[in-house]
Amino acid sequence: QVQLVESGGGLVQPGGSLGLSCAASGSIFRINTMGWYRQAPGKERELVAHITSAGNTNYADSVKGRFTISRDNAKNTVLLQMNSLKPEDTAVYYCTADKICTTATLCYIKNWGKGTLVPVSS
Repeated sequence: QVQLVESGGGLVQPGGSLGLSCAASGSIFRINTMGWYRQAPGKERELVAHITSAGNTNYADSVKGRFTISRDNAKNTVLLQMNSLKPEDTAVYYCTADKICTTATLCYIKNWGKGTLVPVSS
């Protein structure tokens, strides 16, 4: 079992910046992709960004150019630097870690953190 704990959430003004961090612990073996999802009030959860173990990244169109995802494999952490924040970025942000299965081909388990709240408001 992988435990994921997000930190760094909090109130930020529009146009401001905030950095989120997620630390993985427990059974960290075979983790490949890590990422961030978010869920805004009244909306469905959506992918924000993810990063593979090799460092390949993918971003939602809504955050491209503003957010940067990175990871430190040695520290088992994934980071999300959020710049030029907009009110529509307000959401609970969830950290994820995909752990490759050992019993089946093309199998992985997505582990979720409990989320951290990021209100973007004046």
